[in-house]
Amino acid sequence: MAGSQFTLAALATTTVPGLEVTGTRTLGSVASGDYESALLHDSEGRASVIRRPRNQRAEARQSADLLAIRALSAGIRSRLPFAVPEYRGQAPVGSTRAILTTFVRGAHPALGTLAERPELATSVGRAIAAVHVLPTSFVTDAGLPSLTPFEVLRSAVSVMDRAVATKLVPAALQERWEGAARDQQLWQFTPTVVHGALGTEALLVDGDEVTGVLGWGELRLGDPAKDLAWVLPGRREAFDTVLSAYEANGGGRDRQLAQRARVYHELETAQWLLHGVQAKSTEVVDDAVAMMHRLVDAVHAPSAAPLQSVSPETMEIGEVEQLLTSTERRHG
Repeated sequence: MAGSQFTLAALATTTVPGLEVTGTRTLGSVASGDYESALLHDSEGRASVIRRPRNQRAEARQSADLLAIRALSAGIRSRLPFAVPEYRGQAPVGSTRAILTTFVRGAHPALGTLAERPELATSVGRAIAAVHVLPTSFVTDAGLPSLTPFEVLRSAVSVMDRAVATKLVPAALQERWEGAARDQQLWQFTPTVVHGALGTEALLVDGDEVTGVLGWGELRLGDPAKDLAWVLPGRREAFDTVLSAYEANGGGRDRQLAQRARVYHELETAQWLLHGVQAKSTEVVDDAVAMMHRLVDAVHAPSAAPLQSVSPETMEIGEVEQLLTSTERRHG
């Protein structure tokens, strides 16, 4: 909307006493238009981002993200090899609020570049490990979710059951999920601090280094495999490099980690199917079913290794989440 960046700049001056905005521009949102966002520069040479949610879903997501980044104290941040947005202030706007945070520089990487740039894949693995070795106490002290392995399994089985009930899941994939659900050893892991929503849209890079991580609204204690699942749709060597760097930098040597990561990756496709059914969107349902059949073809191909990557046409986790968001707006 015309002039919105200047409106947001004016709002920013009410969030921080003495803030003098010297420059502003509209900032593209990673949330597919759920926010009005602006990048601001102030007289002290600092860059900040102010965001105003456009709907209740975006407001809830912003509130969760704010709770998480405020839980990341200076001491916790000092353990991370990348930057995290810092809270600077907020201002009421009608029935919602605009939030001002520091701006983290960097560009979102493409998943395909991880195989082409092993140094970047190594940096990604190192960044994920740094999150997972954080002390768990700060998460529980902040009142953020803390999931046990049983709760994680129960949530996964719920998605499996609901997807299978549509009678659209390929038999081979259903059998694979049932086997995973029955495998008690698969779900014997130690919960760690997890970002919970990692993907290319959460990562910021400069060259071959991860410079920042965004989107902390799913911060919790949970299954570390969740933070690795988004790498699986890429090439096999990218996942191998990320996993090796992860383990070399303190990530737990969980023998079942990669297998659970694949389960999570496949269940994102199940979530997409369920959304299509709920929204009564034939287009989404057909897309999800096609994705599932590609998963079956990739996993059961004669040359497939245990972690053989799926077809490049298969959407990564972040893409599915973005499509879920955009389709909810169209059908909401």
